[in-house]
Amino acid sequence: MTALLAATGLARSYGSLRAVDRVDLDLSAGARRALIGPNGAGKSTLLNLIAGTVRPSAGRIRLAGRDITRAGPAARARLGVARTFQTPAVLDSLTALENLVVAAWRHTGAGRRWRESRRREPARLGLLDTLGLGAQAHLTAGSLSHGQRRLLEIAVALAAEPSVLLLDEPAAGLGDADLPRLLAALRRLPAEMAVLLVEHNQDLVTAFADTVTVLHHGQVLATGTPQEIHVHPAVAEVYLGTPQAVSR
Repeated sequence: MTALLAATGLARSYGSLRAVDRVDLDLSAGARRALIGPNGAGKSTLLNLIAGTVRPSAGRIRLAGRDITRAGPAARARLGVARTFQTPAVLDSLTALENLVVAAWRHTGAGRRWRESRRREPARLGLLDTLGLGAQAHLTAGSLSHGQRRLLEIAVALAAEPSVLLLDEPAAGLGDADLPRLLAALRRLPAEMAVLLVEHNQDLVTAFADTVTVLHHGQVLATGTPQEIHVHPAVAEVYLGTPQAVSR
């Protein structure tokens, strides 16, 4: 199957430190891939390289066959790459619905189509409903709980109708009650969308991902199904525990 997004030989150095070291990674349409590894493994750097917020020291990135290695984050967003952050990046003074309208307008570069974007508010309300935020549509983002802000940020990313979604630790800071809502929202993502999930919560990884890639010292240590990674001896050694410790 042809890759929708393909990173080849991707590397990023900071002085003598190789944060990402010759990584190959591809996502086909509909992929559900998780990226895991100990702190300092290079996960966030790799996500930033794909999103365009960090320039690679070496390697290439292609989206639907188009070389986007030198494209910045705004250009990649317009081409169909969306992302979330470890700390929810939403506009606190705007309502949840207004956050979606602004996101769609900004990411598509539709400066002259602001009124058209406003007319699509019913679709935005439907997106909020899908993520369990319909009742909060007209509340300011700053008044929402941390879990609701997490879901709103995913909605903001989806408002641009991306083909590739990059999720940076969406479970970070969530309580036990919020995790089922997050997983339900992730399972309702469009089937054709490719998703790359960076996450420490291995219960979420196991429940969501079809494929797991493990990074260690900036390199790919292993790739497989969640079940294969669960019993992989090298992965267990990296996590300094038994294979069962990897899934907790």
